[in-house]
Amino acid sequence: MTSNHILIRHEQPSDYSQIFSVHKLAFNRTDEADLVNSLRRSDQFIPKLSLVAELNGEIIGHIVYTKIEIHQGQERFESIALAPLSVRPDFQKSGVGSKLIRTSLSLAAELNYSSVIVLGHEHYYPKFGFIATERWGIKTSFDVPASFLMGLELQPGSLENVSGVITYAPEFSAV
Repeated sequence: MTSNHILIRHEQPSDYSQIFSVHKLAFNRTDEADLVNSLRRSDQFIPKLSLVAELNGEIIGHIVYTKIEIHQGQERFESIALAPLSVRPDFQKSGVGSKLIRTSLSLAAELNYSSVIVLGHEHYYPKFGFIATERWGIKTSFDVPASFLMGLELQPGSLENVSGVITYAPEFSAV
């Protein structure tokens, strides 16, 4: 199986049960699957950036983005967060996640989002251009290793004068 045969498309309501299953299998629990269901009802959810990877009519991967704000005193800067990303275990390490990320980042840029923040594996996301947000002075309100919190400028220089604390959609605090 190569990632060339995989269709990346917007999720549809008819995909929800398969998407739930993908997240449950990928994380071996339902927390992320439940989070995705909650995020869909959030004002921060970005439907145009909720994509599935489909192979032979089966959903094998899913990626979600939500709007976030970075607060520094009275200043607020809008960005988006990539989370969660899931690939069915039997398709992990086959390029499915990479294809979802590359396609969604390209689409996010087309939609005029200027930057993306991800809390994820420090050795996975840098290959897509993500770097530690400590470079800009961007952090979370909770304790996380600095190397796991990364950002990507979709528009060059978009994070250059940004610093502060990220505010995620409230649904994330339930996980």
